Amino acid sequence: MLNLLGDGAAHDCDGSTRRDFLTVGALSALGLSLADMAAAAEAGAVKPGHEDKACILIFNLGAPSAQDCFDPKPDAPKEIRGPFKAVSTKGDFLLSEILPEHAKLADRFSMVRSCHHTAPAVHDTGLQMMQTGRLFTGGVNSPHAGSVLSYLRGRKSDLPASVILPERMGAVGGNLPNGQDAGFLGRGHDPFILNADPSQPNFKVPDLLPPASISDARLERRRKLRSIVEGHAAAFESSDQARLMDSNFESAYRLITSPQARGAFDLNQEPDSVRDRYGRNRFGASLLLARRLIEAGVRFVTVNTFLTVFNEITWDIHGTNPFTSIEGMRDVVAPMYDQAYSALMTDLIDRGMLDDTLVCNLAEFGRTPRVNPAGGRDHWPQCWTMYFAGGGVQGGRAVGASDEIGAYPAERPTTPADVVGTIFHSLGLDLHTELPGPAGRPFPLVDFGTKPLYELFA
Repeated sequence: MLNLLGDGAAHDCDGSTRRDFLTVGALSALGLSLADMAAAAEAGAVKPGHEDKACILIFNLGAPSAQDCFDPKPDAPKEIRGPFKAVSTKGDFLLSEILPEHAKLADRFSMVRSCHHTAPAVHDTGLQMMQTGRLFTGGVNSPHAGSVLSYLRGRKSDLPASVILPERMGAVGGNLPNGQDAGFLGRGHDPFILNADPSQPNFKVPDLLPPASISDARLERRRKLRSIVEGHAAAFESSDQARLMDSNFESAYRLITSPQARGAFDLNQEPDSVRDRYGRNRFGASLLLARRLIEAGVRFVTVNTFLTVFNEITWDIHGTNPFTSIEGMRDVVAPMYDQAYSALMTDLIDRGMLDDTLVCNLAEFGRTPRVNPAGGRDHWPQCWTMYFAGGGVQGGRAVGASDEIGAYPAERPTTPADVVGTIFHSLGLDLHTELPGPAGRPFPLVDFGTKPLYELFA
């Protein structure tokens, strides 16, 4: 094998980096041929007029308590309603007092208070379904919504089509796939993973620049050398597999050498006042970076609020170590989250970006209606709340409803598949599109019976 870079940089969990795309002969089949991509475009899988639609998916790993945040029950007994008061908002729904900035913006987003699923009450299953629309069964690993958009629309610029910030989700207890890769679409459509904390003073994107040992001139010479080597393998290079390898090489090369890409990731270009408004923490900086990436042409950005549920203050409020207490949510999680979300929304509104950018706040399940003996709440997939803004969504509404204690849907039951279908609808994807599934068989974009939340857009 001929390596055009020499010894490289840090490796991902699979032993490779994006800079490995600059290695001759190192690429294997990544799943999907360029012919498949062209066929999808020609089939009209994306509705006209939606070419510039984008999505920021905020995934609240750990799962917020609806009763304590988004669906307060002020008339329920204390063990149900919890310790926080309900407050009025600019929308037609109440919110918890621990989200005061949300209350001020509630006319710009809408709640869906009847989400549920019937899979086991573990984080992994909810993560899979909420980001792909399906539970991974029968060995079929369905693609992340951003990977689907990457396949159907491709990139708009030198930046990737789909990005995950700040890192891919880590351990959550089940050791199962978490839905943050391209699945059967192949690694060529995996989201770009930042793998860095953008709030750190020395923040750099690990995969953005070539190794320090290689200058731009040397990198260009080695690119030309690769071209010479390719010229002696014309028969192989005529195959779909080889053309896909070429495509990934060019994608990596463009990302590494593009001033546009470097600029989009450079938070130092933002005034201190803006960075302060989002919050000088990992989540706040990730949301600011998400706005910059969408503005620069990325189609889909997923922001993980947290990376694990262990030994960190998160939404996972079981009440005892290694998890979080309700007080930890009140004092640490909610203020950070409330500040950053309101800053993102205000920024998108002020920049005229909200109409074309869907912002969805998702979670893998809800929390038990009744406070447990430790003062926390446990896993509860039978009912929870999510919310949406921008991308054609009409704000200030509550779609669906939970029962009087938030235990089960009372109106408009909504599944994870419905939520993913709603994202695809906002992005202008034709829900009747078929993807190239395992073994090349046609695979529906959404399953039969999926009911996207069209009410949000009416």
